[in-house]
Amino acid sequence: MVEIEVPLEQTQEHLQHAALHGGSENGFSLINVGAVLSALIAVFAAICALLAGHYSNEAMIEQIKSSDQWSYFQAKGIKSALQEFRLDVVAGENNPEKLKKIQEKIEKYKTEQEGIQEIAKEKEEASQKFLHWHERLAMAVTFFQVAIAVIAIGVLTRKKFFLYMGAGSGLVGLTSFISFFFI
Repeated sequence: MVEIEVPLEQTQEHLQHAALHGGSENGFSLINVGAVLSALIAVFAAICALLAGHYSNEAMIEQIKSSDQWSYFQAKGIKSALQEFRLDVVAGENNPEKLKKIQEKIEKYKTEQEGIQEIAKEKEEASQKFLHWHERLAMAVTFFQVAIAVIAIGVLTRKKFFLYMGAGSGLVGLTSFISFFFI
């Protein structure tokens, strides 16, 4: 049986030309645009990821400090409760000086608790603020990652639609990143 020979030289030349120039005659190719766009988006993603990690850590640290303050608040409450119990025990002794000292300690603990409670609430608010910043930046990172993936699909399939979709996702990520500075 005789094999039919198909002339593939011209097809191979077209494939090599497309591989070298991305199918573009003037050197401005989908591959080049996709590569540059992906690189820029990757830089923004890295910056956002770094900041998101930082603010996540700050939120955790502030929450730990808040928990410490609430523990301190509870300790003062226990001391106050013990003094109130002591007051009940000493009340039958008819010793006004001792009663006065115990009452002063109870008032002191109550006053200290108020200050501690304020600090604990401030720490909670700071933690929530840092967590909100982290979430905003994490959202930007997500959009940047989606953009890079969609641009890669566009380059592999040589479809401009995917390049535009990836650029759109990158733009949403950039908008989220920029809005972080105004919250």
